[in-house]
Amino acid sequence: MTTTNGGFEPVFCTIVPPHVLDKLAQSEDPALSRPARQTLQRDAFERTQRHLTTVVGAPAVAAPAGAEAEKPHRTIYDARHGTDLPGRKVRGEGDEPGKDATVNRAYAGLGATFELFLKAYGRDSIDGSGLPLKATVHYDREYNNAFWNGEQMVFGDGDGEIFLDFTIPIDVIGHELAHGVTQYTANLTYFGQPGALNESMSDVFGGLIKQYTLGQTAAEADWLIGAGLLAPRVTGKALRSMKEPGTAYDDDVLGKDPQPATMDDYVRTGRDNGGVHINSGIPNHAFYLAATALGGHAWERAGQVWYDVLTGGELKETALFSDFATLSVKAARERYGDGEELDAVSKAWEQVGVRTL
Repeated sequence: MTTTNGGFEPVFCTIVPPHVLDKLAQSEDPALSRPARQTLQRDAFERTQRHLTTVVGAPAVAAPAGAEAEKPHRTIYDARHGTDLPGRKVRGEGDEPGKDATVNRAYAGLGATFELFLKAYGRDSIDGSGLPLKATVHYDREYNNAFWNGEQMVFGDGDGEIFLDFTIPIDVIGHELAHGVTQYTANLTYFGQPGALNESMSDVFGGLIKQYTLGQTAAEADWLIGAGLLAPRVTGKALRSMKEPGTAYDDDVLGKDPQPATMDDYVRTGRDNGGVHINSGIPNHAFYLAATALGGHAWERAGQVWYDVLTGGELKETALFSDFATLSVKAARERYGDGEELDAVSKAWEQVGVRTL
């Protein structure tokens, strides 16, 4: 199979899981079901396009001539409620903010993601080599999702009934861009446990980007993914909770958050690529436990260990939870010795029921 981007195979990754949209699509209220069905159809189309691009190859993207190293190269486009990508350019790197708050949020979110990876881990953009960051806003009408398609970010405006503008939570922006980091490093297969690890990496670094931007410690953070995205009528706080997986929402329309916190409740399903958005709650919770046990800023010690594993070259594309856990214990020992970091990481995996070898 031909792969792209120097040997890395891109996948189509959305922030809202299919099981949530499936539930909405079954609503008797057309104001809820119609946008959900349209979003599912659009996601299916984009997923197919991504597969075709993987087969035929995508053009390589390089930093613009004369661009400074270790500086972001952002471009924001406006789809104007169409679906042709990338759309019309509305803001480039260094341009002043305009009147469109969605454009400004996307620009700021790309910058915050770039800054965390550079300042905390010495990584120059998501590929490590200054990859330009592109985002398209106002995609389609009532589009209830945001996605990374292997080349760029895309944001819907939401339907206003269940979901608001997808640029509102900065961790949504960080989550999707982190899929790019995974694509260029471990390239975790998007199915089953490796797929759940792929999703968890994006939740971990998306959450860290929010905490970094707010200057929060692990104790101060809410550990929610997508807080501020749900419309007022929804009974819920966010899309996911790393602190308490399974408690992010419990709504008469959306249903109940299905994420497990430990292996005791691991969900076996053929849907959602083998439950990648569901079982990601387990490694998410392990990271939360490790980070809060260590205290301070989560992107420093706990985040460094997770980053070391993701980018260290030993994590296989088909890695299971136990593989990641084992490598995280090894990484903690190699970087910090036999101290509290090793203890916190080891105990975190033990608490969620994942064995380390």
